[in-house]
Order: sequence, then C-alpha cells, then structure tokens
Amino acid sequence: MNLNLNLDLAQLGAAAEIAALRNAAARRLHQQHGPGPWAGNCTERGVLFDLRQSRVFVARRGAVLIASFRLVTKKPWAIDTKYFTAVKRPLYLLSMAVAPEQQREGIGRWCLEEARRVAREWPADALRLDAFDAAAGAGEFYRKCGFRETGRVTYRGCPLIYFEMMV
Repeated sequence: MNLNLNLDLAQLGAAAEIAALRNAAARRLHQQHGPGPWAGNCTERGVLFDLRQSRVFVARRGAVLIASFRLVTKKPWAIDTKYFTAVKRPLYLLSMAVAPEQQREGIGRWCLEEARRVAREWPADALRLDAFDAAAGAGEFYRKCGFRETGRVTYRGCPLIYFEMMV
C-alpha cells in the first residue's frame, strides 16, 4: 500500500504537533461517541515524557503530520500479561492517532504494518495493545488488521480488549 507517507522517529520539536494530532483524534471520538476515556486531553509535556520513555513515530505526507504511534518495552499500567502469549520480548503499541480528516484512507493499517516491521527489527516477539471495549474503541479495526483478541478486562472502571500479533 503506497500512501506516500514517510515514517520517522519523532524529535523533541514535534511534541506540540503530536499533542495537537492526538487531541484532534480524541475530539473526533468525543463528537462521534460522547464523553469517555477516549476523549482525554494530551499535553505537549505529556508527549515530551513519551519521547523520553518510548520510541514515538510520526507519519508525514511531505511536512504534514498525518499519524503517530509509540512503541515501548515496559508493560503499560492497563495491561495484565496473564492474558497474552508468553514471549521473551513483547513490544507494546500505544497512543496511535490518525488525523481525523485522513481517517478511513488506510493510514491506520499502514501504521500497524510499519509498527510490525519496526518490531521485527527491534527485535520483538509480539506486538500487544489494548482498545476500549466500546463503540469508540478500535477493536474491529485491530481484528481486521490481523491482531488476535486475547482477553477482556475492566481497568479502573474502563472496559478494555487486549490484542496481540506475533511478529
């Protein structure tokens, strides 16, 4: 799939732009599905923290930021590893966002393919993630992209679906 996008590691100077992208995606979910944990507010400071704790990737078309996601080796707070296949080197996919005006054009699928490619090079054994178990969640999208559901939990009052893909 050639979407004419470039994937790069995000630089510190892109923090405000990434926060704006995440907030635009969250606003779209809020407009479509109402209030919920998906409608959180992202700050530049939060993105700067992410840049220190993980690898944040940005997808651009020319100079325009179209999508972003981050990969981490440290287990996120909302993940319970007992629901996943035991592997030595899991990698967690977090904070994926696509610009609302670019959604439903294959960019999210492209990001997942790129995340899988990066995971193979990392090297990692599996990509893991969670999605909201609600209409605002991306569970069906992850299934269509080849991820396997591994469990359903409620974490701090938020229903989640866990997914994984071996890389």
